[in-house]
Amino acid sequence: MTQPDSAPAQATSPRPALYLMIATYVVGGVGIFLGFRELSADPPSLSVATLLAVGGAGILSFVRHSIFHESDAARLGWGIGRRNNFQIEVGLANLAWGLLAILAVVLDWGLAVQASSFLVFGFYITSVGIMLLLTPSDDRTRPWRQVVLMWAFGIMLLWIGFAGMAAA
Repeated sequence: MTQPDSAPAQATSPRPALYLMIATYVVGGVGIFLGFRELSADPPSLSVATLLAVGGAGILSFVRHSIFHESDAARLGWGIGRRNNFQIEVGLANLAWGLLAILAVVLDWGLAVQASSFLVFGFYITSVGIMLLLTPSDDRTRPWRQVVLMWAFGIMLLWIGFAGMAAA
């Protein structure tokens, strides 16, 4: 009896990436909530909010896009059957602002740098939301609820970023 040359490829589960996406929005959402609270304190601060909303969400997004890239591709409907370097690059960008946010807090770079990390992440997320809005309907792979949630997250990041810069 002969063995087949290769076993049939099993479809990658989107579940790990879905759980990471949910964790990203939970951690980011808690950070956003705390950001609104911390900015109204005297003196204003964004330390914990920066660690969660930008640092935590950035690191979780890196893990989802770069380490669990096959699961994330399946979640997005991009199952192309091979590694997608662009997706991994997006993860590395998330890692960059996640690390910036963590370093801004740990090394005490101040409110302006912390607020700037919100602006960088917010501009990125909001821009992706605009791109998805302008994508022809035949090419859309994401449901509207994801796009609306992304926009809401991006706009709140920008709001806190601008408010933080004004308070700095």
